[in-house]
Amino acid sequence: MKQMIVNCGVKDTRMVLLDNNKLVEFASEQSSGSGIAGSFYKGKVMNVLPGMQAAFVDIGQKKNAFLYIDDVLHAHLDKQPKVKPSIADLLKPGQEILVQVTKEPYANKGARITTHYSLPGRWIVYMPEADYIAVSKKISTDGERARLRQLGSHLKQGEEGLILRTVAEEENDEAITNDLNMLRQHWQRIRESFSQKSAPAELHRDLGMVERLIRDVFNPLQDQLIIDNQERATSAITFLQTLLPANVDPPVSIHTEKEPIFHAMNIHEQLHRDFQRKVWLQSGGYIVWDQTEAFTVIDVNTGKFTGGVTLEDTVTQTNLQAASEIARLLRLRDTGGIIIIDFIDMDKETNRRSVVEALEIILQRDRTKTHIVGWTRLGLLELTRKKVREEIGGFSYETCTVCQGTGKIASWIKD
Repeated sequence: MKQMIVNCGVKDTRMVLLDNNKLVEFASEQSSGSGIAGSFYKGKVMNVLPGMQAAFVDIGQKKNAFLYIDDVLHAHLDKQPKVKPSIADLLKPGQEILVQVTKEPYANKGARITTHYSLPGRWIVYMPEADYIAVSKKISTDGERARLRQLGSHLKQGEEGLILRTVAEEENDEAITNDLNMLRQHWQRIRESFSQKSAPAELHRDLGMVERLIRDVFNPLQDQLIIDNQERATSAITFLQTLLPANVDPPVSIHTEKEPIFHAMNIHEQLHRDFQRKVWLQSGGYIVWDQTEAFTVIDVNTGKFTGGVTLEDTVTQTNLQAASEIARLLRLRDTGGIIIIDFIDMDKETNRRSVVEALEIILQRDRTKTHIVGWTRLGLLELTRKKVREEIGGFSYETCTVCQGTGKIASWIKD
């Protein structure tokens, strides 16, 4: 069973997801609702740069959004030209286009946008112009995959694209059909807004954080939602009622005690431990987590652990435990981009494979796609994880005005 714990503050709303009483996700949203990933805009092309095969588009934000040529070509690879054209042949300055934000603006960079539109529902991801059908790879049974693919083929109209999500497994046809029809109505409203509004203009904003996470990770028949704000609880109940049968009550509890919900449920202490630079493992080993602008570096150490029969056994046990913990922390911290893991050197190839498999098992539970590239010649493991929103640390910590985030203070400052 999973528990979703929501703390509603004056400046922001924070949410944690517990899976068997263990933290697996943390999300934070400012009260202003500033996140725009997933939202649709009518934008105006400002600059077209053939040398970069990209364009900058004004969508009404502080910085122009970035549109790469691959996000302008058809979403179906089989329908793309064999020779990639110049972006100058596809877009012109002053042209008005419908775009969707795929990555939040960050630091001095504008948002990343695409013309490969997608609208996620509870059971389906609707792509109005993608022209293909896919079934989640996490649905392992061949019979169920075949059923969902056949249903998708029956429901698909024209150039539509459909992805049957993991939660669609064993779901009845009527519920999936209703979900698709609702998404079609959303798309129609977006198209109508595009024809009525002048660029730049927001046409559709994705759900708020709580509703979005309920839609994506919450099972209303098994899981529990605990929230400390009556108004937000009422909103969550209303949203859950659209996902539940008429005779089932939404599994929502309201925290009314004086002690803050994160303190009362020991969440605050766990977050503090899991977001440290140095995180201890149960065996006595530890990992060190360093973030740079370009990538994340994670170092694994045996620490106090000496329990193996041989050195190889000790090292492998530490690495296996570290692999599971790193996979959990990648999801919890929502770390994106390039990730380098320096596991302790192992002599046996079988042990190296076991470590990668341990990492993969936990990563399968993560909604964000992670790709394990492999081992480098120096024995480092390379990964990439999709980055959509600003790093969680950006919401949770403020950069020190003295050390500027290095963790070190120059000796002359102290004199």
